[in-house]
Amino acid sequence: MSDQSRDALASDEILARLMALHPKVIDLSLGRIERLLAKLGHPEKRLPPVIHVAGTNGKGSTCAFVRAALEAAGLRVHAYTSPHLVRFHERIRLSGKLIDEDELAALLEECESANAGDPMTFFEITTAAAFLAFTRHKADAVVLEVGLGGRLDATNLIERPAVTIITPVDLDHQHYLGETIKEIAGEKAGIIKRGVPCIVGPQLDEARDVIEARAGALDAPLSFWGQEFMAHEEHRRMVFQDDDGLLDLPLPRLPGAHQIANAAMAIAALRKVTNFTIPDRAFEDAMMAVEWPARMQKLTRGPLVTSAPKGAEVWLDGAHNPHASRALALAIADLEDANPRPLYLICGMLQTKDARGFFAAFRGLAKHVTTVAIPGDAASVGAGQLYDAARAADLDADPAPSIEDAMLQIAARAALTKSKTAPRILICGSLHLAGAVLRENG
Repeated sequence: MSDQSRDALASDEILARLMALHPKVIDLSLGRIERLLAKLGHPEKRLPPVIHVAGTNGKGSTCAFVRAALEAAGLRVHAYTSPHLVRFHERIRLSGKLIDEDELAALLEECESANAGDPMTFFEITTAAAFLAFTRHKADAVVLEVGLGGRLDATNLIERPAVTIITPVDLDHQHYLGETIKEIAGEKAGIIKRGVPCIVGPQLDEARDVIEARAGALDAPLSFWGQEFMAHEEHRRMVFQDDDGLLDLPLPRLPGAHQIANAAMAIAALRKVTNFTIPDRAFEDAMMAVEWPARMQKLTRGPLVTSAPKGAEVWLDGAHNPHASRALALAIADLEDANPRPLYLICGMLQTKDARGFFAAFRGLAKHVTTVAIPGDAASVGAGQLYDAARAADLDADPAPSIEDAMLQIAARAALTKSKTAPRILICGSLHLAGAVLRENG
């Protein structure tokens, strides 16, 4: 066995043990992690300035923009995001680099020992490990993404972040966060802290009202998208404006109009932080340097691309709820306007998601949907059941036994149409599916 294989096995074995500490994957509470952090010497109280990000959609991309701008300014940045796509190490960045295997394994074992077998969810104990890691490496800032909700999320023990961000709130994870937009917004607004500036992205009125009320109760200054800050595309550039003035920037490297809003939230937040000043040039560089896998990511190599029809475009996106699918469909429509191609979807989803609502955004846009089960995921919807949801949304669809078979089916179907234009293939529906694609496609 190679050293790399032994290293991977070490952290994987520990992570598997940690999964067994609590009978539930998700059990929102702060009591357990508070006790563990106390045993670890309260690392959450010794962090650099924190940018804390909650919301339903756009959290990860907004964190990526924040990190890119900070690093473009020459600052050292720690980051904690979830879920990972291929390896757990993706969740923890120390001064810009993924945590290495030896340190990850040692931290996990340290937290496991301190916990002493007490009930603890996987996310709680790994969040404690991330906080501990952040205290042992110098940095100028921490970018911290909420795992689920906000109010009772394990990341919400930061008493006074430098700024908070709430990205668009919509229906998702209702069985944990509430059945209505108001209830879910209340959970997201739980990250707002007394007197700390909060940047609020595009919101439905119900969510905005809840966020505004929470901020008012805590005297937290609010900056709303479309009011205190805004951004739009103009002449293939991104124009951003807030109370501090106007920025003329390149369009974000991440495609889609929704990424302009995500970039704008990041800029608005960093212009409110008093711990450091980000020069305008850093924002410009960040737009061109930002990376965030499985968010309108164009695949250019690997076995899946090789098996696609000659000349086809293959795109990957982790969108998994109706709000995200609408943004994704608009991004695909922009590609269609610039370069029309027949659109084929390969889709896999989790059982907890609104599949029919997800597919509705692609009505009139997708030529065909091929449904698959997410490889190795017991929580996946079966390909046949997902096919039923696609058909119920008035989309032409067929199931396939695997992602590879789905690609071959598309190639055969495209050949039958005898179209002179190579297709555009979008793999979507779940970050779990996106991770499987990235693993299998190299």
